[in-house]
Amino acid sequence: MSDSLRPQPLRLGIAGLGTVGIGVLKILRKEAAMLTARTGREITVTAVSARNRSKDRGVSLDDYAWEDDPVALAQRDDVDIFVELMGGSDGPAKAATEAALAAGKDVVTANKAMLAIHGQELAETAEAAGRVIRFEAAVAGGIPVVKALTEGLAGNNITRVMGVMNGTCNYILTRMEATGSGYNTLFEEANKLGYLEADPNLDVGGIDAGHKLALLASVAFGTRVAFDKMELEGIQRITLDDIRAAADMGFKIKLLGVSQMTGRGLEQRMAPCLVPASSPLGQLDGGTNMVVLEGDAVGQIVLRGAGAGEGPTASAVLSDICDVARGFRLPVFGQPAGTLREVDGAQSNTPAPYYLRLTLQDKPGALAKVASVLGESGVSIHRMRQYDHEGAGAPVLIVTHKTQRAALDLAITGMAGTGVVEGEPVALRIETV
Repeated sequence: MSDSLRPQPLRLGIAGLGTVGIGVLKILRKEAAMLTARTGREITVTAVSARNRSKDRGVSLDDYAWEDDPVALAQRDDVDIFVELMGGSDGPAKAATEAALAAGKDVVTANKAMLAIHGQELAETAEAAGRVIRFEAAVAGGIPVVKALTEGLAGNNITRVMGVMNGTCNYILTRMEATGSGYNTLFEEANKLGYLEADPNLDVGGIDAGHKLALLASVAFGTRVAFDKMELEGIQRITLDDIRAAADMGFKIKLLGVSQMTGRGLEQRMAPCLVPASSPLGQLDGGTNMVVLEGDAVGQIVLRGAGAGEGPTASAVLSDICDVARGFRLPVFGQPAGTLREVDGAQSNTPAPYYLRLTLQDKPGALAKVASVLGESGVSIHRMRQYDHEGAGAPVLIVTHKTQRAALDLAITGMAGTGVVEGEPVALRIETV
């Protein structure tokens, strides 16, 4: 091929040189020939940006121009794709992304928070400018779930999306069962291992995973991103007793995201749930992620892999970069932003069995009062267990028949007036997988 016909190199500007950014540089250096062969185009890095220029990152940056300001990086004439790996829903990440689009650049990002909050606005901006925003790395690390929805399952009416999308929470919950240590101990262990965000509540409060679920729901159901309409509950209230009781009944506890379209609107919930121990989700250990997609034509698809880390997340970033290099362009959320529906958020009302843990005063008639309140609220008991205890409080575990969460909440409110329940009961949905 003559030089005049050879495709010009695809030039990257990378903002953010943390774990993922360095991982991208390593892959680009190690696999340069393979990437060129697979895309038909050389992929190069022309400039980078980060907060600290002098930090030793284990990789030489001498070959790249340096920009202190990521906005300036996004506007450089020698950058074709702005690779945003800084994180944060606003601030420099959003400003630089907007600058890149305004300057006619495509954007590849791993920033789930930014897209979960500003996704519709940014998608409209990108598509009006004829640019793309790719975000495979923003959801479930190295698992190619966005590509699965937009490409492999494009002919399906998606009926449900669910999964474990935060490796830190899954690590804590599985380690609680494996070691017999409590939540606080495992929280500190995860922190020392560097698994927690700078704001730990993003992880253990379910916010990080909720951002991911909101993005998947938009792609799956053709709706505007609606993170603000999601039901969120973290894992902070899960005790070792819950872990053991669930295992005793054949279940595992997972921070599980579930989204499905109903006649009332879009259900989105990210909360601790019980799943059968024998199910794929129940067998998921450690920091691994899993996403389950259900479509009318294909049935159920299970995708499992590393949800974070240098290699897996950098792999997802490179996947998007390679698609742009090949000339493969899609709307941000799989269809034009103007066609995405704005739907009401629907509180989870699909009937399901529930696990209910409560502490009763150890005196005659206490259990009968609780059973009466459940019955009056339309909640039927499937099975119940009471464990040996010390002190005045008696731990009682109840598994209900299928019921609506509103009925269970009504019963829990009613229990407060019985005078026999100590503390606040813990109710966890048992999800069918």
